[in-house]
Amino acid sequence: MAYEIVTSCVNCWACEPLCPSKAIQFAVPHFVIDATACSECDGDFADPQCVSICPIEGAIVDAFGVAANPPGSLTGIPPQRWQEVMAEIQAR
Repeated sequence: MAYEIVTSCVNCWACEPLCPSKAIQFAVPHFVIDATACSECDGDFADPQCVSICPIEGAIVDAFGVAANPPGSLTGIPPQRWQEVMAEIQAR
């Protein structure tokens, strides 16, 4: 199984140099992970390095399409609260 980088990637270049298997490559419009090369850092690190460094929630998903850094995991703001705050801001 391998991770996948999805369209919410902002091409910050944080993940590419950390990948021990060199599975992450720049492509248009965002980075991609070569599934045949991705080892999920098994045997190299306790946690996948791309997931550990990615600053964008939901930009990396596992083989089942589940976000490795789901909404709220990096900011500490639950998605429901974030939606409420955004609605309040937009109402102003």
